[in-house]
Amino acid sequence: MLLQTQLKALLQDGARGAERHDARHLQRSWRKFAAFAYVVEQYGYRYNGLSPLSPKGSPNPYFAFRRMPDAAVRAAHTAARYPDALDGGPLPGMRPGGQRLRPLPEARRDVDLLHARIMVDYSRAHRRRGLIALLLIPLVLLIPLSQTGCSGPALLVCAAVWLFFAGLWALGLFIARRRHRKYGEMLRAAGITWPQA
Repeated sequence: MLLQTQLKALLQDGARGAERHDARHLQRSWRKFAAFAYVVEQYGYRYNGLSPLSPKGSPNPYFAFRRMPDAAVRAAHTAARYPDALDGGPLPGMRPGGQRLRPLPEARRDVDLLHARIMVDYSRAHRRRGLIALLLIPLVLLIPLSQTGCSGPALLVCAAVWLFFAGLWALGLFIARRRHRKYGEMLRAAGITWPQA
């Protein structure tokens, strides 16, 4: 159902001639979202990275898709070949039936490269994610401190809470950097410069 809603929104933007279509990751996995990005390209919108609509460091950012010069022709061709796409029918480059965002062998490499681009962009978004909350936690901890008093044990508990969240943020940053490096190397090996200058 979410897939059909996203496809309808894309086709509405395409019919209006919108230069950019923005979408959030609403699929079960990032690979499914990459498969969705592949389908979007068949309708004339190419994946273009993080959308300017996304707040800095959002855990669920918007991704932008730019209209291709031949978008109208692509969309018409795809609609003619896949007339039931909006009604649960087959999608371009995907296996028919149950899970609709499973790439066919001939589309798998393109989907993998889209997945790598999306992962590079998503990992870049992690830099500020949680940092503001980490800076606000001490202010929030002032509330229980004002009730219990600033005793040594209460301050230790507050420091432990802050260190726990700081550790989670640092771990997330480490994972994001590792992911950025891994998928960046995959793109460089394929001769793709991403993000584009």
